[in-house]
Amino acid sequence: MTLDDARSLDRDDPFAEAARLFDLPDGMIYLDGNSLGPPPKPARQALDHAISEEWGQDLIASWNSADWMGLPLRTGARIARLIGAPENSVIACDSVSVNLFKLAAGLVMQGRKGVAVERGDFPTDGYIMEGLSALSGTPFTYIEPGAGVAGLPDGVEVLVRSAVHYKTAAIVDIAAEERQADRLGKAIIWDLSHAAGVIDLKLERDGAKYAAGCGYKYLNGGPGAPAFIYCRPDMAEGFSQPLSGWMGHVTPFAFQDGYKPAGGVSRFAAGTPSVLAMTALYGALSVFDGVDMGVAEAKARALGDTFLEAVSPLGLATISAPSAQRGGHVSLVHEDGYAIVQALIAEGVIGDFRAPDIMRFGFAPLYLTHEQVFRAGQRLLEIVRSGLYRDPRFAERRAVT
Repeated sequence: MTLDDARSLDRDDPFAEAARLFDLPDGMIYLDGNSLGPPPKPARQALDHAISEEWGQDLIASWNSADWMGLPLRTGARIARLIGAPENSVIACDSVSVNLFKLAAGLVMQGRKGVAVERGDFPTDGYIMEGLSALSGTPFTYIEPGAGVAGLPDGVEVLVRSAVHYKTAAIVDIAAEERQADRLGKAIIWDLSHAAGVIDLKLERDGAKYAAGCGYKYLNGGPGAPAFIYCRPDMAEGFSQPLSGWMGHVTPFAFQDGYKPAGGVSRFAAGTPSVLAMTALYGALSVFDGVDMGVAEAKARALGDTFLEAVSPLGLATISAPSAQRGGHVSLVHEDGYAIVQALIAEGVIGDFRAPDIMRFGFAPLYLTHEQVFRAGQRLLEIVRSGLYRDPRFAERRAVT
């Protein structure tokens, strides 16, 4: 591939207008949207308005006048379209870790026995299930990577699984897994953190019943943005979740003793929402207005292919799934991966590192071009071939990798 080849792929970019909604530093090539999306202009505008007008002028009246109370559901409705779910089946709230706990603990409270996570899946999923096991006495186990719901041992009925793996970017066939779960009488909670906003998810069509995901990766909601919960409407009615806070009450401002859950997915709310963080996420999601997620997924995959082609002369190993089964990022392996990523960052190409030796690069389709991705690959070639990464300053480990 040449630079002209990459430019030719950008001539009919369906997201050229969307890219103008993102402000990135001049000269930077940002390949870390799979960890933290950049701030879209609508997010900044929504946040500025909320601070200066809603909070600044109307103050507490904005719970009504600006509909702060409805913001979690309104934000959830915007996310629902991106994940192929009914708009009344998603609410934005809390964090992924907390939301996974709500769903898994609720299933255990219903009588489901045992929880499991695939070994090597995103660590917090396992940590939360370990904690739930210690609290409730329900068994917890790790199963082998790729085993899926069929790999659950006897006595374990709930599997927490990523729809897109955080290292390999392998996409799981949700529909096939849900069919298997129905046959076996098991339940799956999907972690959509590396899928929402980049993969053409069809949760309702594919029979998914429970899911959680984060708002700060491909959804661009800002650092620590609220997460979200999906619960299929017929499953939400009657679902008891353990964090029965006042915002999940049917009438929170009646201030009554005794908990009565709100209807549908609203019962998954707990404490008071972080209005400013939620406002930023709500504004950020407007960049997806009119976006066909099938087209977005195809472009993300094509960008990954361009990058792999650009760096192919290095012969680096990749743990990423083949193109047709790959999500929005690519992972390359090098024993000095940490130092190489730091050298790239110093050169204006932002990727990330995952222990022990994985260099991870994300290809968010709304603001990246093939030319940028090709140039990033060329810089990686130069850094490895020149040995620039061996400079001692690039070996210094920081708290966040």
